[in-house]
Amino acid sequence: MLIVMKPHATAEQIEAVKQKIQSMGLSAHSIPGAQRVAIGITGNREALEAEQFITMAGVADAVRISQPFKLVSREVKEEDTVIDVGGVLLGGRRIAVMAGPCSVESKEQILEAAAAVKSAGAVILRGGAFKPRTSPYEFQGLREEGLKLLALARERTGLKIVTEIKDTETVPMVAAYADILQVGARNMQNFSLLEKLGSLDKPVLLKRGLSATLKELLMAAEYIVSRGNHRVALCERGIRTFETMTRNTLDINAVPVLKTLSHLPVVVDPSHGIGLRQHVPAIARAGVAAGADALIIEVHPQPDKALSDGHQSLSSAEFATLMKQVEGIARAIQRPLISPVPT
Repeated sequence: MLIVMKPHATAEQIEAVKQKIQSMGLSAHSIPGAQRVAIGITGNREALEAEQFITMAGVADAVRISQPFKLVSREVKEEDTVIDVGGVLLGGRRIAVMAGPCSVESKEQILEAAAAVKSAGAVILRGGAFKPRTSPYEFQGLREEGLKLLALARERTGLKIVTEIKDTETVPMVAAYADILQVGARNMQNFSLLEKLGSLDKPVLLKRGLSATLKELLMAAEYIVSRGNHRVALCERGIRTFETMTRNTLDINAVPVLKTLSHLPVVVDPSHGIGLRQHVPAIARAGVAAGADALIIEVHPQPDKALSDGHQSLSSAEFATLMKQVEGIARAIQRPLISPVPT
């Protein structure tokens, strides 16, 4: 159930509603809104009666929520969630672009990549410091040294940083450096990790699992939000199907469906979505046209020499060309790109 407070409800009235919910052995979750406060209720196994709350001072309405993913549901919050990443807004009217190499390989490589993607119009730098791979013999990342290099790139360019979090043990280390913590596809249902991230005041980019349904993705986001962290973005990065000609099958249907079901920002990852460098631009353009709030794209100064995912990474020149195309589509749908902040 969702308790909708009146626009001018006092702090005391809001607290009284929360205390009543807690006295019933249930959990109360304040949901920030532009016009009024709402309080979501979780933990109930049976339907609650609206009359229990509707007569309380400051309460405007009590609404039953039909979806199992209650706190991330559009039923709970009609307006889009906008995540402020140090001045860069993720969600809302304008579109953000995140770009950079799959892995941080060296100081020279990450600084060159950061300068190139910023010059082309990206506002967030992606780069992996911890790289969980299918084979234990493949490059696993520079770990904390990679995080330090990402921080250096941020200092030099002003770009915010998104990087993958591998497990609960490394959360404090990665959170100390990164602006956005990325949950990879393999970790989408690592519930211990999701709960840990829910206790942080740090934006989370949650990638859809290899074979996860949209409901499972939204329930994974619910784990984070239910622990108090409302700064979550959903990422469609392609799912595993019977098709073998591409790395994955990017579910473009997911973008408008997620935007209808949830108030959280939706990000499209065309690089992993198709896994073929020459076709990444087409999928990126499609993602923007479908309504994505952001793109996350792999870009490497020398893709053919990349230590990971070179086959799906754009060169700096290819990325610059794509950004001009994306900008045109964004203008056509009246959702301009966010411009980088000058350094």
